[in-house]
Amino acid sequence: MQTQSFALSTGWRRPFWIALLVATSVAFTLGFACATPLAAFAALAALTMTRRDALLLIGLVWLANQCVGFGVLHYPWTADCLARGVGLGIVALLATLGAEWTAERFSPLGRLASAMAFLAAFAIYEGLLLLTPTIFQSGVEDYAPAIVGRIFAINAVAFIGLLAANRLSVSAGLVLEPRRQLAATGRRSRRHGAAPFRAGEG
Repeated sequence: MQTQSFALSTGWRRPFWIALLVATSVAFTLGFACATPLAAFAALAALTMTRRDALLLIGLVWLANQCVGFGVLHYPWTADCLARGVGLGIVALLATLGAEWTAERFSPLGRLASAMAFLAAFAIYEGLLLLTPTIFQSGVEDYAPAIVGRIFAINAVAFIGLLAANRLSVSAGLVLEPRRQLAATGRRSRRHGAAPFRAGEG
């Protein structure tokens, strides 16, 4: 009964935080268009949410990105552009899972695990996106070192900002810490009943 009461009193925080992050991603899309820091969102989600919530967030961030892209930024309605959009979503989900796996494997390193998770998310994200132009020998110039370096910088700054915002939100009581989130929902964690990796833990 106590757990159920706690869940009712805190149930608004999960959708509120997810909605806030999606709104933030819209701002990034409007500001950076094709350079929206999806890898940063993937790493943050993997570090601070259960797997289900992390994948839900990334799916919603991707959907918002595509809606703004086609509806506001006038992306072309071509088969190539639509296929690229679908591929972007798949890659973002894989980057989230990769970041989660990395965070769990490097959790003994404490705070360094957060950085490792971000690097894994970015490497998976950019690496998989590079496969298509490499195979078809078209658009490889979009992955020149200078361009990739700029995208990395945008993602790194976004990741630091999102991580700081998450910690402030937890301190302010707007976001539940992972362990309390699990208690509120009554769910067991992804593996052996342990709570999700918490950014900065250790």
